[in-house]
Amino acid sequence: MITRPPTTYAELHCLSNFTFLKGASSPEELVEQACQLGYKALAITDECSLSGVVRAHKAARQTNLQLIIGNRFVLEDDLTFVLLARNRRGYGQMSNLITLARRQAPKGHYLIDRQLVEAQVLD
Repeated sequence: MITRPPTTYAELHCLSNFTFLKGASSPEELVEQACQLGYKALAITDECSLSGVVRAHKAARQTNLQLIIGNRFVLEDDLTFVLLARNRRGYGQMSNLITLARRQAPKGHYLIDRQLVEAQVLD
């Protein structure tokens, strides 16, 4: 294992294998790799899901890596964006947005538009 000195670099968009067919590595593997590269922080930003953050949190707790919780969304008009939670309130807003987006679609999918984002995140 190669250990590198810590840097100020933080990866702010990273998909785990919980984003099916897009992310390949497990949250634990992503945390391990970020630590090996000397990253200061890592944002797990799975698509419209918080599924990977629990495992990432458990792995990051055993290191000096700061875990940032985020999400990637694709709007109905194909605009793609990433939200990062700055605090517990932001985490709650993100969780609520995911719930509302998933409720509007068949199981395994989500529907989100600009109005829903503005109503939930920008209040």
